[in-house]
This record gives sequence, structure tokens and C-alpha cells, in this order.
Amino acid sequence: MKNKEDFEKIYNFRQLVKRYEKFKENIAFKYKEKSEIKEISYEQYVYDIKCMAEFVLDRDVERVAIIGNNRYEWCVTYMGVTNAGKIIIPLDKALTNIEIEKLLKRSRADAIVYDEKYQQAVNEAVNQGCSIKYKICMDNIDGEDIIKYKDAINRGKEIYNSDKTRYDDIKIYDDKMYIMLFTSGTTDEPKAVMLSQKNVCENITAYPYNFKIYQTDTLLSFLPIHHTFECSITFIYGTYCGATVAFCEGLRYIADNLKEFKVTVFVAVPLVLETMAKRIQKAINDSGKKNLIKKMTTFSHFLLKLKIDIRKQIFKPVLKQFDEYLRVVLYGAAPMDKETIEWYNDLGIELIQGYGLTESSPVLTAESSDKKRAGSIGIPLNNVEIKIENADKQGVGEIIAKGPNIMLGYYKNEEETNKALRDGWLYTGDYGYIDEDGFVFITGRKNDIIVLRNGKNVYPQEIEFLINKLPYVDESIVYSRDKSNTDTLLCAKIVYNRENIENKFGKRGKEEYRELIWEDIKNINKGLPTYKHIKEIFITEEPLEKTTTQKVKRYKELSKMK
Repeated sequence: MKNKEDFEKIYNFRQLVKRYEKFKENIAFKYKEKSEIKEISYEQYVYDIKCMAEFVLDRDVERVAIIGNNRYEWCVTYMGVTNAGKIIIPLDKALTNIEIEKLLKRSRADAIVYDEKYQQAVNEAVNQGCSIKYKICMDNIDGEDIIKYKDAINRGKEIYNSDKTRYDDIKIYDDKMYIMLFTSGTTDEPKAVMLSQKNVCENITAYPYNFKIYQTDTLLSFLPIHHTFECSITFIYGTYCGATVAFCEGLRYIADNLKEFKVTVFVAVPLVLETMAKRIQKAINDSGKKNLIKKMTTFSHFLLKLKIDIRKQIFKPVLKQFDEYLRVVLYGAAPMDKETIEWYNDLGIELIQGYGLTESSPVLTAESSDKKRAGSIGIPLNNVEIKIENADKQGVGEIIAKGPNIMLGYYKNEEETNKALRDGWLYTGDYGYIDEDGFVFITGRKNDIIVLRNGKNVYPQEIEFLINKLPYVDESIVYSRDKSNTDTLLCAKIVYNRENIENKFGKRGKEEYRELIWEDIKNINKGLPTYKHIKEIFITEEPLEKTTTQKVKRYKELSKMK
């Protein structure tokens, strides 16, 4: 079974768990504990899932919230709750105590599984009238009203080992909510997305047509696992394929963990990949080997034209700086700089981009090894239909999607549901176009479009992309300001990197930097139509507010600029 491709169709998580039994001798998860790598087999994983399901059934709870770091207990809880036919509510680990309380009340969770560091938040939420009946801590702490995770599993074992009837009799329905996910809230307050198990399973069983993961692969779980991108691709799709999921120790340990776990597949966001690339490029430049690498790249390109690929061999010293085993990087959430994509490809590491929303479980489009186009977000998955609604003369309009992965709706929010779902189509809120070969391109978010007084539309992401290519810029946000009743100014808030700007311009004061940056902005303006020209800039070293998947919270940033 080890090297055989097997991508059977499944429709719910109980079928997924049954599928795990095919891989029982494989390693499902790896993690580090006191510098030692621990391993958990699929056989153990399946048993723990069933025990957690029995515990949930024994306590007669309907909705279980979970919050914490990426870890084995998180995955067991997610699968255990849903295999018991109950609702799982993954919460963002970056939430404040007040936000946790608010979402627990909105979701009507009656149990919560959490890391020790959220003990105070959970206690405060309960004291403020949340409907939590059971508090299950994934860490070994004592408390009168706290159930230890290991005790919950042990109680489930007792029940499962004595009578499997209750677990075996659970039925899963295609059109019922089993997952409640709160959107990240980049443009507004979070909405509660209702997903069925079928939504997620239809999505993951479409992935192999674009990007395959094999039983021999090891994936690094780094992005927050509550987020549907990481949860769906690394955790659920990775285990669907019988691969190994290794848990990252944290942002500063990425490079070490890639090597230690011999990671072959990495799911990431552009910011992380660009940061890694810059770090390695700096090391190459500092070592004086920039010209050598350039010559090796030219030689490699020549050989590729002859169908000879020796990139992994000739760039082995470079690859060793983060991971020589890495074969593919799957990324999404934001566009990637073209130069960074080409840099990874030159090393023999394939980058595949995907696009989607929480509301679509999440992937709608993706690239594949043989279907890529610069600037696009790939082609629709084989069970997804994409159209452009109300296209203008250039073919740009709102991207709408239909497929079995589209959400059931927003929980207790009929008004927003009716806006997003119309005649079976999901209105994504993203604007873009489809080219003659079916590749989808995004021009910007509907809510982000700046409509000038002359009726022209400006997509701020297009201009931000150009600004972010400046070597000393970490990130930027383009916005508008009304100067008078007849004049609208385009402005940019630019976050610069102190070390990089000093390397380019030398040590100077902030005002001097502003003048030098302004000269570069004027050069960018020269390549744009007049109505897209930036007229004012604001510079800072303070990072923009972002979600846990590094999307800029535009509405928060714009409120600061008013």
C-alpha cells in the first residue's frame, strides 16, 4: 500500500476514519517533546478518535469549541467530535479573552477543549454566562471543574471497549452543520460559517487532480490549524492520503523543523516564503557566492530545455539551509511575488498556489504542475464552476462559484446568507476575470475597491503589489482620502524594514527616508494611469494588523487613518 495511489471518494469523516485503517502501520503524526521526536501511528489515531467520540456521546454535548496550538490532541478532538455526529467549533488561538467569550456565546458551545494558557479566558467566559458545561484541558493541570484530556480519552476507552454499539450506530447527514467556523474578519466582524462534512470531503477529494500528496510525504503543520486552509490541506487532506503530519514548534523553528522532520510538503502563506527566501539570499550574498549561484542557475535553465533536471543536486548546499527534502510548497491567502516564485523553482522546489474562502471549505481554484500561468490563481477544481458576474468591458466582475463544497450558510444570519448565496452560487466578494484558457485572475476585493469621483475604479492590491516589490518595504496598504468635494486622493501607508532601508540609503532620519521613498513612489506612478497615482504616503516601522494567516485587517488599518 505504501507507494500505491489511492484517492477514493468519501463524503463524511466517518468514511475518512475508516480509510485511515488502510494506513494503520504508517506514522500519522510527529512532534517534538523535550528535543525528542515522538511518533503516533494511524492505528493509535483511529482508536483515540473513537474514544474521544465515546466521551462526547457519554457527556451528551452538542457543540464543542476548541482553541490551542497545532497538536495531536487538537486533531483527535476535531475528528472525535464530528465522528460522534456533533458540532466542532475551532477558534482562533490569537483571540483576546473578550473575543473568546463573545464567540462562545454566539456559537452556544456547551463544552470547550483548550490549551492551558486559555484557562483564564475560559473561566471568565463561564463566569459571564456562557453555556459551557464541560472544560477539557489538553494539558495536565488540576482544577475542581477541569477535565483532563487524558482522563476524557480514558473514559472513552472504557465505554468503547465494553460496547461499540453507540459509536457504530451514529449516522452522518449530508446537509447538516458539523463544523462552525468564524471568518477571520479582514473587512468586517467575523461571521459564523456553517459547513457540512460533505462540504469538506468533496473539497479534499478534488485536490489530487491538481496536487497529489503521497503516503511517503511528511507535511509540516505550521499555519494556525483552526483556519480552514491549514485544517483542510495539511491536516485533513494530508491524513486522507496516509501521509505524516509533523507539528512545527513555532515561527522561529521553521527552518530547523523542516530539516528534523525531513518535510517534503509545506503549506504556507507568501509572507513566510518570502521571508525565508530573503534570509537565504542574504546568506548567499554575504558569503560572496551570488555570482556563482547566478551562473549555476543559467546552466540549470539550459539543461532543463534539454529535459535534464539536476537542480536538486547542484543547489544541494543552498537547499540544506532549510530542507533538502522539500519537493512542493502549497500556498494561498495572498499573491506571491513573481521573483520569489522563480527563485524557489530555480532550486527545484515547486510552488502551487490555491485560492478559496472559508465559505467554500476552502479551495475553489488551484494551479497544478502542468497548468500554471503567471499572475493567475489557477483553474477551478474539477467539481467547482466559476463565473464572472456583471463583468465590465475588460471582463472584470465579481467571482462567483458553485459546487458541493459551498457552505450551508451563515449561522443565525439570514440577511448575510442571502447576500452571499444566490441560486446556488457563492458570491465571493472578490473581483477578477477568466482568460481564454480558463485561468482565473483576481484584481481585488469588492469591499476594497476605491471608486473615484470620476467613476474610475482602483483596485488597491494592484498598487500595493508594486510598492511591496521595493527592496526595503515589508508591506503596504493603499487607501483613499477625500480632499474636497471634487477631489479624491490615493494614499499609501508603507511599512519599511529598518535594516533593508539602511542598506539601500544609509542611516538617516525618518523624514529623509520619507523623501527617498517618495522618489521611488513617483517612479511607480510613471508606470500607472494618472487616476491610479499615489499622491500621499505615510511611512512607519510598525507592522500592519493581520489575521493569524497574515491577511491584513484592512478595516482596522483604515479606521486608524481616518
